[in-house]
Amino acid sequence: MQTTLEEPVDRLFLPSSSPVDRGQRRRAFALLLLLVGALAATAPYATIALTGTGILLPAYATAVLVTDLMTAILLVGVFTVERSPAVLLLASGYLFAGLTVVPWALTFPGAFAPDGLLGGGLQSTAAIAAVRRLGFPLCILGYALMARPGSARGTWRGPVPSAVAASIAAVFLLAVAVSWLALAEQGLLPALMTSRSQASALWDLVPGAAVLLCLAGLILLWRRGRCVLDLWLMVVLCSLLIEILLLAGLSGGRFSLGWWAGRLYGLIAASVVLLVLLSETTILQGRLARSIAAERRGREARLSTLEALSASIAHEVNQPLSSMVTNADAAVRWLDRSPPDLAEVRAALSRIAEDGHRAGRIVESTRATLRRGRRERQPLEVNALLGHVAARWRDDLELDRVSLRLRLAETLPPVAGDPVQLEQVLCNLVGNALEALRGVDDRVRSVEIASAPEGERAVLISVSDNGPGFGPADGERIFEPFFTTKPDGLGMGLMFCRSVIEAHGGRLWAEPGAPGARFRFTLPAESGPVAEAGR
Repeated sequence: MQTTLEEPVDRLFLPSSSPVDRGQRRRAFALLLLLVGALAATAPYATIALTGTGILLPAYATAVLVTDLMTAILLVGVFTVERSPAVLLLASGYLFAGLTVVPWALTFPGAFAPDGLLGGGLQSTAAIAAVRRLGFPLCILGYALMARPGSARGTWRGPVPSAVAASIAAVFLLAVAVSWLALAEQGLLPALMTSRSQASALWDLVPGAAVLLCLAGLILLWRRGRCVLDLWLMVVLCSLLIEILLLAGLSGGRFSLGWWAGRLYGLIAASVVLLVLLSETTILQGRLARSIAAERRGREARLSTLEALSASIAHEVNQPLSSMVTNADAAVRWLDRSPPDLAEVRAALSRIAEDGHRAGRIVESTRATLRRGRRERQPLEVNALLGHVAARWRDDLELDRVSLRLRLAETLPPVAGDPVQLEQVLCNLVGNALEALRGVDDRVRSVEIASAPEGERAVLISVSDNGPGFGPADGERIFEPFFTTKPDGLGMGLMFCRSVIEAHGGRLWAEPGAPGARFRFTLPAESGPVAEAGR
């Protein structure tokens, strides 16, 4: 089935609109072959009389009643979703066939009583059977006409319960009217039967008309043939044609082998759509369960992403905020001196202002990362950026008696990137090194920042320390969200660093030192001559 843009996507899961796949076509064809094979096996013995089998008729009628009513209920459920009048008409046809099988069985001679119940005459059962024989394929034909592409099928715009209630009431009244006419107005009935077991020549018109209706329905459904329901309705009509052939042409009258075989085909015809609807309902329930599970996983992933994002923002903004608090405390101490050291106060306030601007740049950089599209990058002097980060951390490192060494290459390939994000990455790595060294007191503590060309296509940058390092099993885990070895850590810094470097087309990894840890990352070089590295 070719789906247009105007067709709602959810309707594609309904049997009345879902496309037919190759497997369903194979199953339908296999069932038809089985039915034709059963017909060929039954035909030579169709005239054999099976006396005393009338007691089985109530069981047959009950089975038809149950299957037709269940099919009608499921089709009404499809109508409530799709709001297609064609589907509602088909449901009405199944409901009518199910309701009229009751008076047909009760008036059937030899089933409940020799002359039947309800006071019916010789023509009562045949008249009800004729209406059933013509009414059901007529409803399928109406469905095919209303559901045909290009027809004014439309969609039911009114209240769905009102449409369903009106249809049920109309079908019930029609079934009552047919039963009353067959029982109370027998003088108006045509002479369809000559005896309890033999039909008249007039009856031959009924199967002929039913065959024409079935063939017309088959042609329309074949030409439409776009959904699962259409395919299996064609199987139903083929079953009805075989039933008509057995009952009207090959059987030896009522309660013969051919007659019972035809009734079996009728039961199969009543069951096909029911089984298809039950199967499609089960499949739909499975799809719904998988969809709900996928939606739940997606919601949990979104919540986890939001949690990671908030933790990442808190982690990144916390550094300039902590620096602002430290400089503010220092400014207060310089003011408390007698006389106040205004030069130091001015320097502290300048650092506070710089940290405030840095926090703003971090927030803006995070917003840019979340926006669709790529953040605009600019040419970078890698060594100048490393020197700027070293100057920012020099006071903190000296305060903790940690030596800082810069080992910068003289020439580096030209690199383009987001300076704010790369500065955040370097500050994270230097800050982690400083925190790792605070528990070391048996050796001179040091941090090294280095740059080097990685061939002609990349720049290699490393931040290393001689602290306690990390275990072999933690080499990749330290980049996972919420994994941290620090008691007050959030476990987001290294994940953020890796995501930024990978967004720049590079790679970030960690190596154990001897002692300590070394974090390295690469940045791809732009095409162009090697640039002189500023120091």
